[in-house]
Amino acid sequence: MPGASGAFCFEREADLFMLDETLMLSSGDDDIARAGEILKNGGLVAIPTETVYGLAANALDGTAVRAIFEAKGRPQDNPLIVHISSLDQIDGLVSRFPETARALADAFWPGPMTLVLPKSAIIPDEVTCGLDTVGIRFPKSECARRIIDAAGVPLAAPSANTSGKPSPTCAAHVFDDMFGRIDAIVDGGECSVGVESTVVYAADDGDPILLRPGGISAEMIAGVCGSCKIDENITSDMEATGAVMSPGMKHKHYSPNAKITLIESDFDAYKDYVEKNMAPGTAALCFDGEGQRLCGIPYFEYGAVDDPKSQCRKVFSMLRRLDKAGVDAVYARCPRRDGEHLAVYNRLIRAAAFRKIKL
Repeated sequence: MPGASGAFCFEREADLFMLDETLMLSSGDDDIARAGEILKNGGLVAIPTETVYGLAANALDGTAVRAIFEAKGRPQDNPLIVHISSLDQIDGLVSRFPETARALADAFWPGPMTLVLPKSAIIPDEVTCGLDTVGIRFPKSECARRIIDAAGVPLAAPSANTSGKPSPTCAAHVFDDMFGRIDAIVDGGECSVGVESTVVYAADDGDPILLRPGGISAEMIAGVCGSCKIDENITSDMEATGAVMSPGMKHKHYSPNAKITLIESDFDAYKDYVEKNMAPGTAALCFDGEGQRLCGIPYFEYGAVDDPKSQCRKVFSMLRRLDKAGVDAVYARCPRRDGEHLAVYNRLIRAAAFRKIKL
């Protein structure tokens, strides 16, 4: 039942979710059909999308949705996004589809955008954590849409990782986090966008509000709607408090085991700071071509300095590589905050638990 905060509460019994094995499936027709059957029967399947891999369950089955939270160790006040495979499937999932939302859907669906809309009674509280709104996404990924069609139901699907860890952008990442905890993983290759979807509040007739940045920027949204407000939690360097309407607004996210500190400066000041403060077990996280300019310091590069799309595609993979390399601490070059760069900044400032030095 809903708790005092309005979030849906339940006991977490993770040990009950250890399975003998997790099926590794391809994107072929037979395996897509098999994934659909697992989902129909209340199981959990990691599916590829253009953004990141999602941990999917039948969005209309509260018991199946609870299993997502249990498998991930996800906080119970962090709502899920419902995925559909065609626009007409939105009927019945929401109580209203405002004109602003329709304009954004026409412009960006199918694609990496989630619209927060008034939910209908058919959406379980487990999906929305007691909120009266629900996030709906129509993914561009053909593989994701085929799986939704095979399941015959909309799918609730947060990122298919251990809660708080970097999101998975290939099947191997999902395997590392979820093997033995879910029924199957569908391998659809690497994700083309690389960060979670842009989330926009469009539940009324007012200006759209950006709740989580992604591959579709606030400027692109304003180009359709005339304006776009940005939730203060996106640009804040502090943890959000209270109820939130979107995943990614609250709790530590996207974090490797290594302690990350963002360094906001030009490259020369960054280089000087890193070289003076480097210690055993420490590494640099910088832009393409910069690592070789550091004096013998272990480095990882996460895209071109002026190319946010390449940064989005690489940032989570690089965060995971830090753990594979056994790095203890990381000094990360801070990306810009305009346009699509904001999505990368949002992920890194949270991965750093809001640790940042401005030089």
